[in-house]
Amino acid sequence: MRTALAGLAAAVLALSSAGCGGDAKAGSGGSGEKVRFGYIADFNGSSLLAIAAKQGLWKKQGLKPETKVFTNGPLQIQALGAGDLDAGYIGPGAFWLPASGKAKIIAINGLGFADHVIAQPGRGIRTVADLKGKKVGVPEGTSGDMILSLALKRAGLTAKDVKKVAMDPTTIVSAFASGQIDAAGIWYPLIDTIKQRKPDLVDLAGDRDFYPAMSFPNAFVSASDLPSRKPELVTKLDRVLQEAADYRAAHLDETVKLTAAFMKLPVDKVKADAANGEYPSTADLVAKTQDGTVAKWLDGLSALFAESGKLKSVPKADTYYAGDLYAKAAGK
Repeated sequence: MRTALAGLAAAVLALSSAGCGGDAKAGSGGSGEKVRFGYIADFNGSSLLAIAAKQGLWKKQGLKPETKVFTNGPLQIQALGAGDLDAGYIGPGAFWLPASGKAKIIAINGLGFADHVIAQPGRGIRTVADLKGKKVGVPEGTSGDMILSLALKRAGLTAKDVKKVAMDPTTIVSAFASGQIDAAGIWYPLIDTIKQRKPDLVDLAGDRDFYPAMSFPNAFVSASDLPSRKPELVTKLDRVLQEAADYRAAHLDETVKLTAAFMKLPVDKVKADAANGEYPSTADLVAKTQDGTVAKWLDGLSALFAESGKLKSVPKADTYYAGDLYAKAAGK
C-alpha cells in the first residue's frame, strides 16, 4: 500500500504540481518588465501560458514572465495579497475572493466543466442524498467546494448534513484512493488520477448538471489595486492572454500539444482534460462582457457564495471585473 500510494503521489505531482508556488519555467525569457504570474497545472490554467511562451507573446508586449505553479486559486490570491504575485489563474470556486475585494478579475479564460462530486464504490452511495453523515473531502474555497455546495442544495442537504473535511487537492487524491474518505468535491485531471486506483468510483454530480442555469467561468486575476495603479501593465497582460486565447480557439489540437510539452505530460491526458471546457475567442468574450453575459455569470456565482456565507451580499460585477480594460485592450 505504501509503495502504491507513493506512486500515486508522484502522478498527482506531475498533474497538479505541488505546494504553493515553487519556481516554474519563465516562459519566453528575454528582457522587459518583469511580471510574476501564477497558474495551475491543468489545461485551463496552463494553456494560454504555453502558447504565450512558445510564440513569444510576452516579449511582444515588453514583458518578462516569471511563472509559478500552484495547486489552487485561493493560494494564488493569498500570494497576490502578500505582494508575491502580479497576476494568476483561478477556477470558479475561488471567485468569492475577488468578489470580496481580495483580487480583481482582469480576463475571463473560458467555461469549465471539470468539477465533480465523486464517491467510493461499494459503500451504498448512489446519489448525493446518500452522502448524509458521510466523510467528504474538499479543498476549502475552491471549485470542489462550490460543486459540493450546489449538489447538496439540489438534494435538499447542506454542508452540516455531511462530515466535511478540508484537504488540499493532492491529499484528497491519496485519501480517496486509500479509502480514508467516503466522497470528495474535486476536479479533472485529478479525478483521472484517482480512477487509476478507483476505476469504479461513483460520479454523483458535475458542473454540466447545473449548466446553463449556472455557468462556471475561470479567469485570470491581479492584485485588487493593479488595474487602477498600473493600467498599462494590465493592458499588456490582457493582450498576451487575448492573442493566446484566439490561437487556442482556432487551433485547439495544437494547443493541447503545446500545453502537454509545457507541463511535461502525455498528450492524451491533456486532450482529455481539455474536453472539460469551452474556449471562446477574444471577440466573443468582449461581446459577452459588453452585453452583460459575463456579469450574469459572475452574479450567479456570487449569489451562491452569499447563500453559503462566503459573501455578505452580491456585489456588482464591475466592482471586481475589469471588463472595461479587457475590452479596451482588444480595441473595443
